[in-house]
This record gives sequence, C-alpha cells and structure tokens, in this order.
Amino acid sequence: MVNVLQFTDVSVVRGGNTILDQVSWSVDDNQRWVILGPNGAGKTTTLQIAAAIAYPTTGQAEVLEEPLGSSDVFELRPRIGFASTAMARKIPGAEKVIDVVMTAAYSVTGRWNEEYDEIDERRAQRVLTEWRLDHLADRKFGTLSDGEQKRVQIARAVMTDPEILLLDEPAASLDLGAREELLQLLGGYASEASSPAIIMVTHHVEEIPRGFTHVLLLAGGRIVAAGPLAEALSTESLTETFGLNIELTENDGRYTARAV
Repeated sequence: MVNVLQFTDVSVVRGGNTILDQVSWSVDDNQRWVILGPNGAGKTTTLQIAAAIAYPTTGQAEVLEEPLGSSDVFELRPRIGFASTAMARKIPGAEKVIDVVMTAAYSVTGRWNEEYDEIDERRAQRVLTEWRLDHLADRKFGTLSDGEQKRVQIARAVMTDPEILLLDEPAASLDLGAREELLQLLGGYASEASSPAIIMVTHHVEEIPRGFTHVLLLAGGRIVAAGPLAEALSTESLTETFGLNIELTENDGRYTARAV
C-alpha cells in the first residue's frame, strides 16, 4: 500500500469563517472513499485540497507524498484526476466528445494547436468505450444529457491514468436511470485492482457505489467518523452528522437512509 493523501490537523479559514477544523485523515492507494455531510460541512474544500487547487490555512496536507506549499503543483496536478461541475463549465459546448477526453493529455479544456499521438487517440477511444460513450465520440459536448456529460467528465479524468481520482457529486442532478447507470460503471471501476485511489463527494448514501470501501463523515468542518464503510457508516454516525434521527439500511452493498 502507498499513502496517496495525508491531512494532518488541516484547518481552512476564509473571511473569518472556519471551513475545516483540524482535520486529520489519510488515504491509501487501494482505498475508495466517499465523503458525506450536509451543505457547508467542508466536503468540497476537502476535495479541492486533495486536488492541489486549495491550501490549508494551518496544518499540513500531502498529496501523492508531495507537501502542499513546498511542491510544484504544476507537476503534481497532472497526476490527479478531477471531475466536477466547475470543471465541466470550462469545457466548450462545441467541443467534440473525443476531444474533451483527449485534451486531458495536455491539461487543457479546448483543442487548439496541440498535436496528439496515435496512442493518445487510441487511449481516448478505449476510455470512451469503457464508460459507454464510444457512440458519442463525434457529438458536441453541449448537446449531451446530464448523465452523458457526467460520464464524459469522468472519462476525461481517467484518460491520463491518474494516481488518485477525485469526483465532486458525480450523480447530482441525474434522473434515476442515469444515476444507476453511472453508479454501476463507477462500482465496476472501483472494484478493479488496477484503478487508482478514489475519493467521491456526495450528499446521499444512495449514491455510494458498490466497490467503495471507506467513508468520511463531515459536519461543521470537523470529522464525525472515518473508516471502513461497515464500521463508520451507521444510523448513529449519520444522525450525528445531519442532526436528525436517521435510519440506515444496507442491501447487497447499496445503502438507503430515511428520517425516523
């Protein structure tokens, strides 16, 4: 096992507000984490630090064994796969799907004058096939459904064989069918031994794919619980996290929760 992420007493303060409060947490390369918590819990900020696009106010964060603040983030970031709504907004709507994925090789979001090798094109086509997008290769990104756009974002994020994959609410806004298709694909990818460490932010336990191994529960910028899903995700920990009596049920590796 290799440690790919290490937070030591990480705090983030913005405008006098504490977003994260002394968070200590580590992720190994064979783990697949989901981060759960209410709005304002610090989930997205945690993911931004893991992506090396935000920094702790105090404490220390190491990403892929590189300490933030004393490492070259421009060399570090290409080793990280990151898919988020904010990233999707940077993708030109007129860009072809194959190019959206392939431009990840240059860490750009629109194809200009850069040249690609045949191996890049073959890799992009293979990734599109793996995420059931090959039939959309020549479609414009802006014409896709929400579910298709989410899958294209993930395909782009894995195009460069990242050492850690970060997903910010990949199932948000999807209908039931699109959500279940995405979770099925994510579950298959997470279950492959060759896949990198994965960290996924979500609001709902129903969106935890099979194959995920660990959970981090955040509330008010602090850790409520962290560890293997079977131990850290419980009726009690969810009740404390969301400040509401919640009942958790599990069936064949999938979870549901409701207020009681």
